[in-house]
Amino acid sequence: MSTVAVERLTKRFGSYVAVDDLSFEVPAGQVLAVLGPNGAGKTTTLEMLEGFSSPTSGTIRVLDATPHRGDRAWRARIGLVQQATSLDAQLTVRDTLSLFGHLYPDPRRVSEVLEMVSLVGDAQTRVGALSGGQRRRVDLAIGVIGRPEVLFLDEPTTGLDPEARRRTWSDVENVRSSGTTVVLTTHYIDEADHLADRLIVLAGGRMVADTTPQKMRSDGGPPRITCPLPDRTTAANLPAGWARYLEPDGRTLVIRNADITTTLRDLLTWAGDRHLDLKGLEVGPPSLEEAYLVAIGGPLTQGVTR
Repeated sequence: MSTVAVERLTKRFGSYVAVDDLSFEVPAGQVLAVLGPNGAGKTTTLEMLEGFSSPTSGTIRVLDATPHRGDRAWRARIGLVQQATSLDAQLTVRDTLSLFGHLYPDPRRVSEVLEMVSLVGDAQTRVGALSGGQRRRVDLAIGVIGRPEVLFLDEPTTGLDPEARRRTWSDVENVRSSGTTVVLTTHYIDEADHLADRLIVLAGGRMVADTTPQKMRSDGGPPRITCPLPDRTTAANLPAGWARYLEPDGRTLVIRNADITTTLRDLLTWAGDRHLDLKGLEVGPPSLEEAYLVAIGGPLTQGVTR
């Protein structure tokens, strides 16, 4: 059974087409990440799935119903974590969750939700005294307290430091393990790679890829050689023309080339002639970020050979 089913979804604002003929389904229990540059239509798509905006044309079914913000029974079956929220800064975390829990017919226990989103130690802290990462986990807690069958997350970790992002990822994984279907938008490719079973990539309102992280990598262009340079090796010591493969740190070569055998032979011959240890040398498919840039038509300006 599909939790979400979208067919030929289009949204226009005057002459501007924000979402253009989008079709996809999300099976129950899947984590779907919607990627794309600014203006690609990610948030507009989520707003239509959540019932806050109506499509210009096309159909949407979420939990076998047409999304509508005024449908209280349907709304109780979904969870929302939007980009920005406004909470009472004077309430404690526990009181905030208790307040929102009363809006649902069968809410989770507050203690269960605190455990799920790693806020047990902050239960008596006022919301206004929380860090940005803790506030975002409160947002997530509010999104799941009603036992949603599908949870929508719009840029859930934007602005958080790396540690707070990782904590939020763990919280989302806890939600997913409870059987909840998750649809999220994100600008962070590593976030999609870590959390998602499946990726949809939008560009200019249209879908340019519907794939998995693994398949996107394999379809994303030539293999890459990554080689940390030995100590005392500089751009001046490299073979002619190889300086263009250096990363901005000046210490790592990244070479992308379909003819991986010839490139490796040249690299190993150069290192062997100089008795250099290429410890850390890796050969593999393009990174997910590189594959994503290929999908949206973005540039790969460094380290590409023909």
